[in-house]
Amino acid sequence: MPNRTLVLILLACLMTHADASDSLPDSIQSSISEMVHQGISDGQMAGAVVLIASQENILFHQAYGHRLIDSSKLPMELDTVFDLASITKPVATAMSVMHLVQQGKIDLDQPVSMYLPNFTGDKKELITVSELLLHTGGLIPDNSLNDYLNGPSEAWMKICELNISASRGERFMYSDVGYIVLGKLVEKVSGQPLNQFALENLFKPLGMRETMFLPQESLRLRSAATEKRDGQWMQGEVHDPRAYLLEGVAGHAGLFSTANDLARFGQSMLGKGRNHPNVMNAQTFQTMTIPRQTPRGTRTYGWDHQSPYSGNRGTSLSESAFGHGGFTGTVLWIDPGKNRVIIFLSSRLHPDGKGSVNAIAGKIATLIGQHAQ
Repeated sequence: MPNRTLVLILLACLMTHADASDSLPDSIQSSISEMVHQGISDGQMAGAVVLIASQENILFHQAYGHRLIDSSKLPMELDTVFDLASITKPVATAMSVMHLVQQGKIDLDQPVSMYLPNFTGDKKELITVSELLLHTGGLIPDNSLNDYLNGPSEAWMKICELNISASRGERFMYSDVGYIVLGKLVEKVSGQPLNQFALENLFKPLGMRETMFLPQESLRLRSAATEKRDGQWMQGEVHDPRAYLLEGVAGHAGLFSTANDLARFGQSMLGKGRNHPNVMNAQTFQTMTIPRQTPRGTRTYGWDHQSPYSGNRGTSLSESAFGHGGFTGTVLWIDPGKNRVIIFLSSRLHPDGKGSVNAIAGKIATLIGQHAQ
């Protein structure tokens, strides 16, 4: 009996220790909440969901404010679905490209035109897959919205007719066009549309059951609203106008997800390719996430590292941290060096299109990085 009692006492101590380590200190939690509440009060966003995780545990998960402000206000919930905007680039498009690299179906150093023969003219045929992933291929940030008015087929033809704006590697120009091309690359090489390929090869294996392009009705009803289109709130409908005209599926925008699903993604990435090697093994993880010098700071394949776009990174994450932001007010940073995933999902465009959240997200990231030291 004494031995059994001792075992029970030890188990109780272990459980108490586990509970204590499964959350952030109260002071950190209070600071995060104060920052978010202040941002809502200042009109920077209607609401937000913040989630902090380690590879092992969810350390903090809180919802604030509203997902819709109208005649009847709908509260933000922990499982609110968000339009991720440009977080589509790394989580769906670049990850799909790297999965195909892992399968030996794409060579990063080969010209994109080897896979997409129509992508030629004005030396576009020399741009490599690697250069598009790093935004150094010389493509403009966005081509005219008019190029998309007659559907995806004509939009692709217009992209193939574009001239480059700089020589390869000469400039870093953050390019939605480049990622639309990469989405087309995934489609051509895999034989599946980007949304279907990412769902079957990335999201389902990672347990991300509520991450997808073109969300189903049940997810649309749980979505945070952005702005109005044709007099109706965009809720579960992609905000980006080019992605919308591309029927909701594009390499640069269009993905929807929840904080919980992004936590699953981030925790898998903290495993550095060990947790889900069929999705991304250790070698592919290293190839994707190693910082690479560009003419304006460092990027990784698909992810930001230290560039003019990394203001939402904060100042205390490790050198191994990589992340991305989205125009709608979404931020994701993953730091293997400090074993942290930082997720800040907001609807900064709701209701007036004037919010700004990068500073708030950066302060939260700084706080988390300091605590994880």
